[in-house]
Amino acid sequence: MLPQLRKLIHEFADSLVVIGVHSAKFPAERIGGNLRKAILRNDLDHPVVNDADFAIWQGFAVRAWPTFMFIDPRGYVIGKHEGEFDIGVMREFLRGAIDTFDADGKINRTPIALIPEANEEGTLRFPGKVLADQMRDRLYISDTGHHRLVVTNLNGEVAEIIGAGEPGFVDGDVPYARFTHPQGMALDPTGRYLYVADTGNHTLRVIDLEIRVVTSIAGNGERAHGFEPGPARDTSLASPWDLTWFQDELWIAMAGMHQLWSFDPVTNKIAPAAGSGHESIHDGPLVSATFAQPSGITSLNGVIYVADSETSAVRKIDPRDDRVKRLVGRGLFEFGDVDARGDSVRLQHPLGVEVATEGDDPIVLIADSYNNKIKRLDPSTRDVSTLFGSGEHGLMDGSGEDAEFWEPSGLSLAGRQLYVADTNNHAIRAADLDTGIVRTLKIEGL
Repeated sequence: MLPQLRKLIHEFADSLVVIGVHSAKFPAERIGGNLRKAILRNDLDHPVVNDADFAIWQGFAVRAWPTFMFIDPRGYVIGKHEGEFDIGVMREFLRGAIDTFDADGKINRTPIALIPEANEEGTLRFPGKVLADQMRDRLYISDTGHHRLVVTNLNGEVAEIIGAGEPGFVDGDVPYARFTHPQGMALDPTGRYLYVADTGNHTLRVIDLEIRVVTSIAGNGERAHGFEPGPARDTSLASPWDLTWFQDELWIAMAGMHQLWSFDPVTNKIAPAAGSGHESIHDGPLVSATFAQPSGITSLNGVIYVADSETSAVRKIDPRDDRVKRLVGRGLFEFGDVDARGDSVRLQHPLGVEVATEGDDPIVLIADSYNNKIKRLDPSTRDVSTLFGSGEHGLMDGSGEDAEFWEPSGLSLAGRQLYVADTNNHAIRAADLDTGIVRTLKIEGL
């Protein structure tokens, strides 16, 4: 929605004022410091009010996220729209309203003096995901706020930067290609091709690490509002957020469509693989199960695990059995911070998952983002326990629950080292699963 809103703000710069009202579903989103980070992370340049107590929400009888209220120059509500919008229809509505009130001389075009929040600059800016390649001593970082990928060794020494560092949608040689808020990544089995969820452009990109060229392989740059089958490059996508390589295909957490998709690099076809597209948490066959903004995905031994963020859930998918199964999480409004077993577990908007092994058994590691913790889930017993993080947001190294994170979003393992994209701290953290020690990775060479 935000890119479309930016287009309208630019097009009607002298006659349209946008005020964001943040009526938060999750408790963590009501905290002023977290909201400020979200404003900066999303590059918002319009004012935002923190409606933490839902006073504005109730005053305007709002029922859904997002809702648009249209207020005329006299202060009267002249329209309301619930949900995402078609930019062409919205443009015509605004143009008509502006023309009407312009004819009566009602529109005051005096510029409004606003001082935006200062950008937070540093080595990294809001890194969203991380991918460790132990075999080749490489760490791939989605430097999301800088619209690029940073490649280091596992000790944090920079080897390469992929992307020009400015938002855009440009293929070509690695230094000149452009991304917009890239997120999840996956390496093909050969290690030559790095696939990227270019979230802000609603596309998938692939980087040939040998010849150092970026190519778009799926998505046309426009946000989808429904599924139109066709060749991958001509098919509209919606906020692809994370990737995993699974049985010769690339599986995609398609957050904007509440589905999982798959891309076949041989046939260049892309299509929904799981989820009906309805936002909920129903288990069952792949085609009819439901997800809610899946934002993290990983796989091991023929099984896929998903961080289903809006239901604060972790899901398990076994394509061989045609089943989606809820491991923990109860629904869109069931969340919290409770370590327990099964249905008693509560998470708060997890954005990342990684799978490890203990003996022969899989263990799912969870970036419990809004709780500022890293947790451990046993899929067989559905037991969840905190491994790292006190729950308070901050940047503190140390042991286990003494360490502090701030909205960790991405996880990746190299041996027993768990690398964490600690998004709001603009940092990569390394957590040792054996010693329980968390340290901040020093990125050198940027």
